[in-house]
Amino acid sequence: MIIGLTIILLLVLFLPFTIKVVEENLEIFLFAMGIAAAAISGVLNKDLFVKALEDPIHITLAVLIAGLLFRWLQAPLEKGILGMSKAIPFRLFIALFVAILGLLSSIITAIIAAIVLVLVVSVLKLDRKSELYLVVLACFAIGLGAALTPIGEPLSTIVVNKLDEDFLYLLKLIGADVIPGVIIFALMAAFFVKPKSEGPGLSSSLKPESYKEIIFRTVKIYLFVMGLTLLGAGFEPFIERFLLGLSPLILYWINMISAVLDNATLAAAEVSPAMDGPTIKAILLGLLISGGMLIPGNIPNIIAAGKLNITSREWARIGLPIGLAAMVVYFIIILVFH
Repeated sequence: MIIGLTIILLLVLFLPFTIKVVEENLEIFLFAMGIAAAAISGVLNKDLFVKALEDPIHITLAVLIAGLLFRWLQAPLEKGILGMSKAIPFRLFIALFVAILGLLSSIITAIIAAIVLVLVVSVLKLDRKSELYLVVLACFAIGLGAALTPIGEPLSTIVVNKLDEDFLYLLKLIGADVIPGVIIFALMAAFFVKPKSEGPGLSSSLKPESYKEIIFRTVKIYLFVMGLTLLGAGFEPFIERFLLGLSPLILYWINMISAVLDNATLAAAEVSPAMDGPTIKAILLGLLISGGMLIPGNIPNIIAAGKLNITSREWARIGLPIGLAAMVVYFIIILVFH
């Protein structure tokens, strides 16, 4: 059983990063791997399958509703963005935008926050360097902020469901660490992002999403979270054998692998009800921070990079040093205050 789970873990860790067709169909791939892991562990039964059907409902509905509202309101949103960017100092606008988007992502979902980010970037028409800094720093903020509620992103959905906790559990557990982090990334964006001398552009090059695209994304998210639920249950024996005894400080650094894999997958494999609060916090902070380092590390990264044609090298040039610095800072915070 352990050998089989090890093979699945290696496939999950490396195939999305090395094989393009797997990366493009990550949701279906993880769904298949989740079924395989649960079957190998002998936990694939009716109760687990019903749980896997129920777990994605909240985040899926949030994605669908937010996607529809965004489509209907895209034109006035574009006008509002231009108006606000001209009405207040540009750097203040950038700081407020990143901070508010990062925190709101816990309600509107990280996916919709990423689409809003793409819309704003397309409206502002910044120079390439400023555009890259804004996107990468905003995705760090979104990745952190979305984890505060179970509807924000798959990671938080999986963690809350696995631990059988209430809606505000993550806000209480990591809110004091995450919210200042979102604000710091917002301030960094204000520092690094410079307006064009001629000011923001007059129109957006972003085409409205079709209803087909919205529905297709919603179905993919449902399968994604369902697959992660199955994957998490299947990896319980693996976790009990290799991870439960490790120091949370070691787990924190191990989770840098989240830079090359969506952090929800690792959360599904690592988090267990048998762990205490400090251990869960260390795991989550390591996953959330390192998830912004490279494009495959988080869903908002993938969405923004795809729509704005950002290459892996461009992202890594900014994301890796910022992410490593943030990892060190949070590690010191964990050592001193927790």
